[in-house]
Amino acid sequence: MTSSDGFLVKVAAFLGASGVGLGAIGAHAFKETLKKRGTVESWHTATLYHLVHAAALLGLAANGDKVSPNAGKMMALGTTMFSGSIYFLALGIGPKAILGPTTPLGGMLMIGGWVVAGLSFDSSKAKGL
Repeated sequence: MTSSDGFLVKVAAFLGASGVGLGAIGAHAFKETLKKRGTVESWHTATLYHLVHAAALLGLAANGDKVSPNAGKMMALGTTMFSGSIYFLALGIGPKAILGPTTPLGGMLMIGGWVVAGLSFDSSKAKGL
């Protein structure tokens, strides 16, 4: 495992833990606030993408010698921007003018991470795939 792979594991673990925690907070502590604001589904979407990409980062770290490290970096940053901006917007925190455009930029980074992962995959190093 390279130092880049180790970093991705740590980022994935942080994103996984924070995704579970934010999902729970949204379902309990912020439940009424999200209902009143009509943003329950937004919170669910943020949590879903947050957790899916935490798991994807673990997969990238496990295959770090076969995939460009930029894929994981893009996914990690994109997840933070995408889900993070939705969490803030769902709670009505922060300037909409900045957070609104942050969501699709984060989404584009996540998509880009998937594309880089696919295009950079080195099948000659893959055993049993």
